Amino acid sequence: MHQPVMLEAVVELLQVQKSGCYVDGTLGSGGHAEAVLSRLGPDGRLLGIDRDADALARCRQRLAPFGERFVALHGNYRDIARLVQQAGFSCVDGVLLDFGVSSEQLDTPERGFSFRAAGPLDMRMDQREALTAAEIVNTWSESCLADIFFRYGEEPGARRAARAILNRRASGPIEDTQDLASVLEGALGRRHGTAGGRRHPATRCFQALRMVVNDELSGIDEGLSGALDVLRPGGRMAVISFHSLEDRKVKQFLRLHGGRDVALPEGGSRWEGALPRVRLLPRKAVQATAAECAGNPRSRSARLRGAERI
Repeated sequence: MHQPVMLEAVVELLQVQKSGCYVDGTLGSGGHAEAVLSRLGPDGRLLGIDRDADALARCRQRLAPFGERFVALHGNYRDIARLVQQAGFSCVDGVLLDFGVSSEQLDTPERGFSFRAAGPLDMRMDQREALTAAEIVNTWSESCLADIFFRYGEEPGARRAARAILNRRASGPIEDTQDLASVLEGALGRRHGTAGGRRHPATRCFQALRMVVNDELSGIDEGLSGALDVLRPGGRMAVISFHSLEDRKVKQFLRLHGGRDVALPEGGSRWEGALPRVRLLPRKAVQATAAECAGNPRSRSARLRGAERI
């Protein structure tokens, strides 16, 4: 079973109370949820939300021993406020959002998230949605492809990648993940990763496609706002992101609500920032320890930020 990223840091940040109510808005494999549930008493409850029906099914089985303390709903974390109400929760003591793709999704070729094995160009986290990576790759224009590779993947060779896809499409559709990865490797060549290892040249483009298929960036602000709305005063939010675009949005949101009191010449002060107010926990992102990175390479790019509602 895959080890959840930054587990101890998340639990410490949330300060789980035995009789508290908590929400895991991105349930995934259920590792973080299990750690929270194991710290709850008989009156504590946890709502798990995931847009992936397969993930929910696995977690319902994994977390069944916790009985009625665990509630699972199929949905998107961007609708967290509505889902919390649907589950019968009022305000909650803690919320976790983990924006990474789960290890099970990456390790299941049929889902199309990875190029390590051949699979359909799908990449949908919620398989009720219509848009797939195959539609984008095989029907979108060269300029649109270049734009998403640059914007969402931060791929410097975005135009070369898009042009190579259009050239390949001239002889027929791109059929699967390895076919696409081969096209991108031919266009971009191999390069060194940031940690001294080698990263496949398709990595950034696959990330971009996944983010567009699942409309990930636009959901972050909605999910963060909803999470903050359902927190009681003193409740805490923990957010894990895995690349700069996500982390930048989280940082900007929390700093805006972290705000500050500005002294007025006539006396008193004025709040500058968004409401409701939060206290940042801590003020800078927490990264995984060297020991965790060695045992769980996926944690190397993880950044944990948190806040307490005032």
